Amino acid sequence: MNEEHLRLCASAEWAERVETEIFPWALGDRDLGDDVLEIGPGPGLTTERLVRRVPRLTAVEADELLAADLEGRLGGVMSVLNADATAMPFEDGRFSAAASFTMLHHVPTAELQDALLAEVARVLRPGGLFVGVDSRDRPEWRRLHEGDTCVPVDPATFADRLRAAGFAEAEVEATEARFRFAASTPNGAASG
Repeated sequence: MNEEHLRLCASAEWAERVETEIFPWALGDRDLGDDVLEIGPGPGLTTERLVRRVPRLTAVEADELLAADLEGRLGGVMSVLNADATAMPFEDGRFSAAASFTMLHHVPTAELQDALLAEVARVLRPGGLFVGVDSRDRPEWRRLHEGDTCVPVDPATFADRLRAAGFAEAEVEATEARFRFAASTPNGAASG
């Protein structure tokens, strides 16, 4: 992330937005189960809130410095792994749910995004839930990402991409600024 983007994602304003807008919209009253995976927590404001909602949380963060910072802050109450989410070192079917909050567009190509989706499907249990939010491509959003890796995800095709990655059920809902998604692995259903 560029410095401005990183500052924003670590700010009190973003923490408030996560608490009052992002989490209620993305998670609602969904039960994430007993062992949850967060993909790409970045500075960890989403992680700080998610760890209070679930019995066991593991975060996978590709950036070594962000992973180390998160481990230093929350390592006593959760697991943090510095790794590439397109090739995670977890056994098949380990997690009850996975979550991703405004990070998919930081994956460098659509092909790697699809590999990440397939990897999430692999590590989820049958009926496991994958939920999240990402931003929509807009000029002001693009300005925030100058110098960043930024590959927008089209909400119009995202449900099909989730199904192609191995999810049995997928739903996507978009607003002007962002979209949310919920998908489940076979033997389960995404709930609205």
